[in-house]
Amino acid sequence: MLNMNQIVETHDILFITLDTLRYDVAKNLLAQECTPNLAKVLPKTGWEERHSPGNFTYASHHAFFAGFLPTPITPGIHPRLFALGFEGSTTTTDTTCVLDSSNIVTGLAVKGYHTVCIGGVGFFNKRNPLGNVIPSMFAESYWSPELGVTNPESTENQINLARQILEKTPKNQRIFLFINISALHQPNYFYLPDAKDKIDTIESHAAALEYVDRQLAKLWNIIRQRHSTFCILCSDHGTTYGEDGYTGHRLSHPVVWTVPYAEFVL
Repeated sequence: MLNMNQIVETHDILFITLDTLRYDVAKNLLAQECTPNLAKVLPKTGWEERHSPGNFTYASHHAFFAGFLPTPITPGIHPRLFALGFEGSTTTTDTTCVLDSSNIVTGLAVKGYHTVCIGGVGFFNKRNPLGNVIPSMFAESYWSPELGVTNPESTENQINLARQILEKTPKNQRIFLFINISALHQPNYFYLPDAKDKIDTIESHAAALEYVDRQLAKLWNIIRQRHSTFCILCSDHGTTYGEDGYTGHRLSHPVVWTVPYAEFVL
């Protein structure tokens, strides 16, 4: 496991949540070579299967920003990358970066990071007090309908904004960039050209991930032009498409709790 105390302050940090992405879909598309831009950066072992700390966006991201990223599915005590200072944590080790703050975003800011949030789904929309809770943790935060779930070009718009932010940020300024990719969240039927009934399916979910993958090369290219970047890619929760009679998420089902996860350095 990486020693995050050697990463923090020496590397940029990129944290991408692929909102609502199911582990089985991510794994299958990778095996079928349908996500080549993800394949270029993922470890040779591919996506890691993990359990999310929440079953919908708001809960999961509050846990993430408190240092509780998705947990490996194998039993045992798993050391964490980040933690906040509180007594009794059994998953904080010498390799954990412990931050003295109420969330890792402001904790990283104390360490000299410029913090930026590019929102996606509604909990980041800044249109009301609830939609400002997470964005307000960051020095800069962005949301518009062009970045949201109803825009079929949302990921392209998010990546273009990320490129602009990275290009204007001096290379000697460490940056913590968070992006909540919205394309996989419902509605996603429009990623299938023949979806005449406008109903989301696991097939349109997969098509949405293929669309997201096509946009990522531009982000990897600009990242590689900067300092070394520690990257975390994961889903915050999955979603159901009729399994056991369930539809959607904010419910406790294996396809909701089980998420893909990866970490690497670019």
